Amino acid sequence: MDTSSFLQAFEGTNERVPVWFMRQAGRYLPQYQAIKSKHSLEEMFKTPELAAEITCMPVDILNVDAAILFADILTLPAQMGFDIHFDSLKGPIINHNFDIQRIHDFDNLDYICRIIELVSARLSKHIPLIGFAGSPFTVLTYLIEGGSSVNFSKTYHFMYNQTEIFTRLMDILTKNTIQYLNLQKKSGIKAFQLFDTWAGILRATDYAHYVLPFVKKIFEQVDIPSIYYVKNCGHLLSLMDQTEAQFLSVCHTVLLGHSSIVQKTKKGIQGNLFNGLLLGEDDTIIKETNDVLVGARRCQKFIFNLSHGILPNTDVNKVKLVVDQVHSFPWKK
Repeated sequence: MDTSSFLQAFEGTNERVPVWFMRQAGRYLPQYQAIKSKHSLEEMFKTPELAAEITCMPVDILNVDAAILFADILTLPAQMGFDIHFDSLKGPIINHNFDIQRIHDFDNLDYICRIIELVSARLSKHIPLIGFAGSPFTVLTYLIEGGSSVNFSKTYHFMYNQTEIFTRLMDILTKNTIQYLNLQKKSGIKAFQLFDTWAGILRATDYAHYVLPFVKKIFEQVDIPSIYYVKNCGHLLSLMDQTEAQFLSVCHTVLLGHSSIVQKTKKGIQGNLFNGLLLGEDDTIIKETNDVLVGARRCQKFIFNLSHGILPNTDVNKVKLVVDQVHSFPWKK
């Protein structure tokens, strides 16, 4: 019998609500900042011992129910011929003037395998390691824009005016994402999350045409407990439900207790405390956390998380408060 409440949630047999956080190993942790003061971002990503330490760090500090691999959403395309490097202050720096003829399948991510092996050996048996990848569309937005964007104008222009090349790139990224996640699976992850952070910038009709077919392939071809995350996803939820993901991770645009899709889907739901609330007072955090949990009683299966990642200036004690509230919530139906 599996003793992990996180993995039990995929079967609906958990007796308490499992909780983990996006960006739980990040800048808000003093212990992370201590490591970062001595090493570059590139070193932290590519040195297995450092990445493994950072991956495990929140488990010990926060008492969360799962660890998530410390890596970057652009780890994969950086090995595929795209010009990407990681700056300690600016994060990933991307040359968006790429030549599709020079893009190739990745051939060496041995350090990711080593990180997973080190973390798996270090974690308690009841704490699983979650692997992850960026979705083809979200990764492609970074590659087209040359980084983060406010209005995604380059992405829209590329998608609507160079549709054939856009689709070819989506095909290439999809194929490699499947191979990357299966590599992680072989190395020891117990579940994975596909981050489609920027799919919410699309109309439902464009999402259905340009994104959904590729996402469906990924979940069909990676046979391991799976979660699909989309930010600003309220208008896309019925389409997300068409994927083979076992859980849908939803942001604060979805009200768990009032969404007919959440109540009808056979998939589990993950979410969805607004991350900005962690900057509020304790009483507010306790109330809002409880509201999410009460709404989640309408879900067939549930894992607690945030609407997006933990913000850099979040107090660690506020995060611990959420974990304690989730674990003490009477869940068994």
